[in-house]
Amino acid sequence: MDIDAWVWWLIGAVGLGIPLVLTAMPEFGMFAVGAVAAAVVAALGGGIVAQVLVFVLVSVALIAVVRPIAARHRTSSSPHATGIDALKGRQAVVLEQVDGSGGRIKLAGEVWSARSLDADQIFDPGRQVDVVDIDGATAVVM
Repeated sequence: MDIDAWVWWLIGAVGLGIPLVLTAMPEFGMFAVGAVAAAVVAALGGGIVAQVLVFVLVSVALIAVVRPIAARHRTSSSPHATGIDALKGRQAVVLEQVDGSGGRIKLAGEVWSARSLDADQIFDPGRQVDVVDIDGATAVVM
């Protein structure tokens, strides 16, 4: 039983696809695409040298182009803070006296419970304060 070269390339592509799924390493997928390209060359009657050359060129080209793009997307963090992180560092207006045990502020258009960072510090209504942390549903201000 003689199996055509393009079938072997497809078997190789499937073999490279298995570690891609198991390890989530995209390089295996790029090699699998290179094997599929080599299978196309083999099906069109290309020789073994052309098949290997296409496999290597397509695989290397994909790694050279796709990998840096993927790495850039993976490492770039969102430039916008969201949720609680977006509130830290913002200014708020004191609505009810804020001290070490509690009070109320208006932060980002909402009324929040608040307490001062320094237990001895007292902020009177109308004063602007800076939010340094969010502790549960309480803004810690100074």
